[in-house]
Amino acid sequence: MGVSTSVPEAGVAVVTVDFPPVNALPVQGWYDVAGAVRRAGADPAVRCVVLTAAGRGFSAGVDIKEIRRTAGHEALIGANRGCYEAFAAVYECEVPVVAAVHGFCLGGGIGLVGNADAVVASDDATFGLPELDRGALGAATHLARLVPQHLMRALYYTSRTATAAELHAHGSVWRVVPRTELEGAALELAREIAAKDGTLIRLAKAAINGIDPVDVRRSYRFEQGFTFEANLSGVADRVRGTFVPGTDSADAVTTDKEQQA
Repeated sequence: MGVSTSVPEAGVAVVTVDFPPVNALPVQGWYDVAGAVRRAGADPAVRCVVLTAAGRGFSAGVDIKEIRRTAGHEALIGANRGCYEAFAAVYECEVPVVAAVHGFCLGGGIGLVGNADAVVASDDATFGLPELDRGALGAATHLARLVPQHLMRALYYTSRTATAAELHAHGSVWRVVPRTELEGAALELAREIAAKDGTLIRLAKAAINGIDPVDVRRSYRFEQGFTFEANLSGVADRVRGTFVPGTDSADAVTTDKEQQA
């Protein structure tokens, strides 16, 4: 359990997230993801990083149970800072990051995947920000990197999810494959990227980030201010207290593991 790194073949590092049962990460987990991705990207022998997860789904976001059992706002602040660091680590990784997504990708999972360089998904993958149903806000910055602006807003306001096939149609998912083929498909793309010159691929990553029209760190930090306002005003607790699970893919996540990325 936790975050592990492996090197299955030359030039490719695989960072795996494993926090059963639904990959709802505790505060330290987000920092562990950030550290693993940054270390992998800094390794001169690595030219591509694959970010994947074990278990039922890619990510259910933040472990709200940890926040609830921690007095004061320490865990809330830690979760927000941890998400900020993990999302930034993926975006700023010195080499391209390929996200391999299966099952549910919710809340903080969108922050990780939205900041990746490429996405490969299994045909059962779903993506969304059910934040408003959970008394939370955040990661619209990253969902906007996966779907067009108006679709992002509709998904955000309704808490609906989009399928891997739908994201593929919008061009944000590279390939959609059966779950049993996900690891192979992600490694295939990573292998092709890793075949490039190590110095040149790092320059390419820096150049592409440099021409990005949105500063993802500043944009997400702005969102976080409203997340704190919702919590400190009591709105977040009120909404979480009245939330009734529906019938969408977010039901794969137990209510005490709700995300608040």
